[in-house]
Amino acid sequence: MKRVGVRDFRDHATQYLGGEDVIAVERHGEPIGFYIPTGKGRRISFEEALGRLEQSVNRVLAETGMTEDELAHLFDLNQPLSEPSHEETSARPHASRR
Repeated sequence: MKRVGVRDFRDHATQYLGGEDVIAVERHGEPIGFYIPTGKGRRISFEEALGRLEQSVNRVLAETGMTEDELAHLFDLNQPLSEPSHEETSARPHASRR
């Protein structure tokens, strides 16, 4: 999974949306959303899309060590994003940028 900053995603949206990579969009190193392509040039069923989403969520949980509740909290728009501690930011891998 590719990790990009929100500005990079905005500036290169056409490129990212035309690609096949699952993308985690981050603000200040925290995920704020995910782009999961459904595949080029083919219709995909709702069940297949949900299966891909499940695989991506499981991969995010495995790669980050987050719990389902912690990941769900990131998508709760009623909750402010918490600032990561110094220990979390120093242990976190850097986002890949184009």
